[in-house]
Amino acid sequence: MDFTMNQVLFAFALTLFAGLSTGVGSVLAFYTKQTDKRFLSAALGFSAGVMIYVSMVEIFAKARESLGEVYGDTRGYWYTTIAFFVGIALIAIIDKLVPEAENPHEVHDVKELEVGKEDKNLLRMGMFSALAIAIHNFPEGLATFIGALHDPALGISIAVAIAIHNIPEGIAVSVPIFYATGSRKKAFFWSFVSGLSEPVGALVGFFLLYNYFTEAMFGLVFAMVAGIMMYISLDELLPTAEKYGEHHIAIYGMILGMVVMAVSLLMFA
Repeated sequence: MDFTMNQVLFAFALTLFAGLSTGVGSVLAFYTKQTDKRFLSAALGFSAGVMIYVSMVEIFAKARESLGEVYGDTRGYWYTTIAFFVGIALIAIIDKLVPEAENPHEVHDVKELEVGKEDKNLLRMGMFSALAIAIHNFPEGLATFIGALHDPALGISIAVAIAIHNIPEGIAVSVPIFYATGSRKKAFFWSFVSGLSEPVGALVGFFLLYNYFTEAMFGLVFAMVAGIMMYISLDELLPTAEKYGEHHIAIYGMILGMVVMAVSLLMFA
């Protein structure tokens, strides 16, 4: 499959936008007197709704279509399903390898991070969170990049959803570093750097796979992307949305995200 330079640059720009939204979380943590947790809960639920809907309705279907053209309907469906669960296994293994206390995909909030301001382990916690986010953002960056290459409208939807979910990750990095060092600049810097791994992951993945980008490879990668996005939604976004707010706020946000995603797909159908 051949891509124009404009397609590649657009996909990279979207991935950069999604990754660097960790800096937004850092700014929110520093410069707002009180985080609007109900809004953040609804936003995270919205992001989960977008990612769940687009994964199962659009991405999985496109992957099955691509693999079906190469291997036939039955084998193509089998390969799509297997690749979907391989994507889930990949992100689950990454999650498992990161210690729970420093894992940004484990539920924390700002108040919890502020407890024990004199604790010498705060800096270590912040740095580990930055490293953990960098590791997690590699497959997320590839998901955004591949989606945007295949369909710009789909790429925008994925990028916005991932950008929203990166905001609490920025908080997870910046708050402990800030209280350990007293420096907003250092805290923001490491939050910002952790987000850079997303576009880096996209480019590394793209160039490693470029020579193998056949219709079959695209279908397999796209199916894995669907699995990665489902795992992120169910393991991180929805639990964090409930942590920040009420159960129903998170669910209403999720349903709204699904509705918006459905309408946008119908408009561009």
